[in-house]
Amino acid sequence: MLFAMPRGAMFPCIFLLSQLFACQAMAAERAVAFKVTAEQAQTLDIKTEALTPSAGTITRKFPAQVVVPANAEHVTSSPVPGLVTEILVEPHQWLETGAPVARIVSQELGELQLQLLQATSRMTLASQSAEREQQLFKEGIIAQRRLQEAQAELAQAQAALRQTKAALRLGGMSPAAIEQVAASGIPKDSITLTAAKAGVVTEILVGPGQRVEQTTPLLHVTDTRALWLDIQIPAADVAHWPPGSPLTVGGRAVTGHVRSSSPMVSADSQMVVLRAEVDGGTDKLRPGEAVTAELPASGGKDAWDLPLSAVAHDGDQAYVFVRSGEGFEGRPVIVVQSAGIRVRVEGALTAGELVATSGVVALKGAWLEAKEAQ
Repeated sequence: MLFAMPRGAMFPCIFLLSQLFACQAMAAERAVAFKVTAEQAQTLDIKTEALTPSAGTITRKFPAQVVVPANAEHVTSSPVPGLVTEILVEPHQWLETGAPVARIVSQELGELQLQLLQATSRMTLASQSAEREQQLFKEGIIAQRRLQEAQAELAQAQAALRQTKAALRLGGMSPAAIEQVAASGIPKDSITLTAAKAGVVTEILVGPGQRVEQTTPLLHVTDTRALWLDIQIPAADVAHWPPGSPLTVGGRAVTGHVRSSSPMVSADSQMVVLRAEVDGGTDKLRPGEAVTAELPASGGKDAWDLPLSAVAHDGDQAYVFVRSGEGFEGRPVIVVQSAGIRVRVEGALTAGELVATSGVVALKGAWLEAKEAQ
């Protein structure tokens, strides 16, 4: 049996919460001490732990999903209507920028090349005419007006040629292939499409022999070197981790930092999506995978890390039992963070004080009896 004895000292109980919570105050409360002998402590298996300031080691765990940034996904589409003759890649293949992915035969492409050859011929004639008129003008044989007309025709021919080359580039031909056709006068019967970005082939949507229209998607390429995490956290906690806050992924050598949070709250779960960018270890994650994000729990200068078993509750108020004289004393605390078997609390505690970490249920009973006896 435990014997309680009251003490008359008053403890003011106003504590600042950490940056994780809005500031609030606890009402003043009489500290109640009660006697516990060494034999009773041994019988009840009461153990204590010396208080040490929070070292910032507690983390909170939340469900997360690995996602790909929008700019890391690329869709290769057909730039012209035509017939797919070859698919030059395989699913899950890694591609570098510029790697060939498909070959297409297109009638429209032939018409554009014909326009290129015509525009090239007109530009060549206009250039020769302008040079001849320039020489005749220098010799005083023709008026300046004729030279100006020849130069205007050359400028128009050059503009038409540039426009035709731009249309071919939009049609999927490379600048080198366009110059080759213009120089040789021999049009190509097909084009080879290339990867605009490096990445993994995640989906092939067409096959050889399939006719496609302009802008028809052919395949998807995803750069898995850049990954994000969508983390589900309670709406009330969103301010705890501002942009730049570090994080890790449970069970993986993966690090990252918070980028932003969603302004919308899920009506069903009252959760908010925290978007984080993976800084290191992307090779250990796969897009779409469900993982656990671990975010550090911060605390103020008066925060203390304790085993979860050290905290008792009386209603909504949390307490810890501190060794005092021949017994223990119940002191109110605020639970700042809880993670696994450890919690972070704030309260009127001092480094080095001994806090009960086991046998707390028995101590709570004796403490409640002592409170009622006052």
